[in-house]
Amino acid sequence: MAAVVVADAAGLFGIEGLAPGAARPVRSYAYGDHPAQVCDLYLPVPAPDDVAGPVAPQRVAVLVHGGYWRARYDRSLSGMLVDDLLAAGWAVWSLDYRAVGSEGPSSGGGWPRTYEDVAAAADLLADAAAEHDLDLDRVVLVGHSAGGALALWLAGRHRLPSGAPGGPPRWRPAAVVAQAAVADLAVAADERYGDGAVLALMGGAGPRDNPLAYATANPTALLPLGVPTLVVTGDADDAVPHTASLAYAAAAAAAGDDVTLRVDAGADHFVHLLPGTPTWRATRQWMQARTS
Repeated sequence: MAAVVVADAAGLFGIEGLAPGAARPVRSYAYGDHPAQVCDLYLPVPAPDDVAGPVAPQRVAVLVHGGYWRARYDRSLSGMLVDDLLAAGWAVWSLDYRAVGSEGPSSGGGWPRTYEDVAAAADLLADAAAEHDLDLDRVVLVGHSAGGALALWLAGRHRLPSGAPGGPPRWRPAAVVAQAAVADLAVAADERYGDGAVLALMGGAGPRDNPLAYATANPTALLPLGVPTLVVTGDADDAVPHTASLAYAAAAAAAGDDVTLRVDAGADHFVHLLPGTPTWRATRQWMQARTS
């Protein structure tokens, strides 16, 4: 099923400069009955000189969209990044999930359903890899905003206790990118990021109301991840304070992770979704260096 596209004069979802992606998936994979329980697989078109020769297994970017876990957003947020990654020779796994709210293409989520969805969507990549010769040893998780929190959580799933939502992963990433991530749910709940978006995700419970849920869902609580991590943000971000990225990078480094922190002066919350920006170009270069 194709992603739902909501565009206006200002851009996709009202984000200036953001447009729907041009590429169409090779195949969409469902992991449930809800329209949001789906992943799109994109494969790069080989150069003419490569058609007759052997094709090496493809490295994969797994894209986890943001939107503060609100149901009005979906994976079409990542469309321009899909196009850029395909042009650079990447296969792309763009996953979707149920989010918070009763209206919108991604309705019906919240803790723990959103996390169970993201885990199932990520695990399904193993099946697609077997069918399409994808290299599971060269997978990079890339998440923006709330999707950044989910990408970090996916990278730390192997540290979850037995029986936790999501369960153990079928594969481990080679690296993870956290773009303007809501990286500490406890802090974000207390400081009411996104007008209380974390509290809505957690069913109205704060960190002291349900400490076990926060310990399970919070990516900061799963450190160290054990994989190279790029934490990238802008100091003009008015949606997720760049201090969240600074704090996460410091905590991850203190826990022993290989962390690269990039803070772009004057960059806002949405530069990460626009391929022409220095922020995204540097992000993709980092990804390529970790999977070469």
